[in-house]
Amino acid sequence: MGITIPGFETRPIGVADGIELNAAVGGEGPLLVLLHGFPQTHLMWRHVAPVLAEHHTVVCPDLRGYGASSKPEAATEDIYSKRAMAADVVGLADALGFDRFALVGHDRGAHVAFRAGLDHPDRVSHLGILDIVPTLDTWNVLRGVGAAVAFHLYLMAQPPGLPERMIQASADAFFGHFLDAWSSSSDAIPPDVRAEYLRACRDAVVSIVADYRATATVDIEHDQADLDAGNRFTMPVMVVQQDWGAQLGFDAAAIWRPWAADLEHFTTRAGHFMAEEAPEDVAILVMNLMKR
Repeated sequence: MGITIPGFETRPIGVADGIELNAAVGGEGPLLVLLHGFPQTHLMWRHVAPVLAEHHTVVCPDLRGYGASSKPEAATEDIYSKRAMAADVVGLADALGFDRFALVGHDRGAHVAFRAGLDHPDRVSHLGILDIVPTLDTWNVLRGVGAAVAFHLYLMAQPPGLPERMIQASADAFFGHFLDAWSSSSDAIPPDVRAEYLRACRDAVVSIVADYRATATVDIEHDQADLDAGNRFTMPVMVVQQDWGAQLGFDAAAIWRPWAADLEHFTTRAGHFMAEEAPEDVAILVMNLMKR
């Protein structure tokens, strides 16, 4: 048996025609869905989920295209749009019998959570965002040599073919770079978990690139349409970030305020993988969000 989240059952759950999400499920009570980031799987929540499961039904899925979840062929950019991935999350809640749920996402999962909050405000009761800015703003704030920190965004935005071949040629080095560079603690991701992340990414290069490519194309269109229409989050929103806005010369909290009337914004001293580096802090912040 591989690595699991203590006290959780991991199983595939059908969420749409032909799409299953591999999900760890535990606890009882109102539904709380935790979405992982890049280059990780649902295992990034292994320290946080058991704490939250004391008062909630907690579900940690692998996103579409990641881990052991379905990896449909990216016949169009819509297949890995955040809109399609957000619909997966709603389908997950439906399969578990919940009409409403709280949603917390990190990195790629945070982009999916962002879209779910806009597309499904009647379903998402609370929204937690860990270490991103909205997609539109991501591209707007990256400029000059400072954009080098996000070179992977530009690589994976290229048309199908070249980025997949480049990454597949040295997958462990590529994905391992981010596990090293984005962590402020050398022991936050132990060797067995690191090996599992690398194995999962190695097996999902094409779908991971498709996810990122959508963020440079169709996801921008969806977010711009919401911005132009004046659509905003109606639920309580919590954003937790490193102070990388200051490093790149922008005010992250100011970027988030136009999207959410009920916003709490925090910075952390932990690295990007805050749920693994500072799980107690993340669990407390999520519990406080749920009380709003």
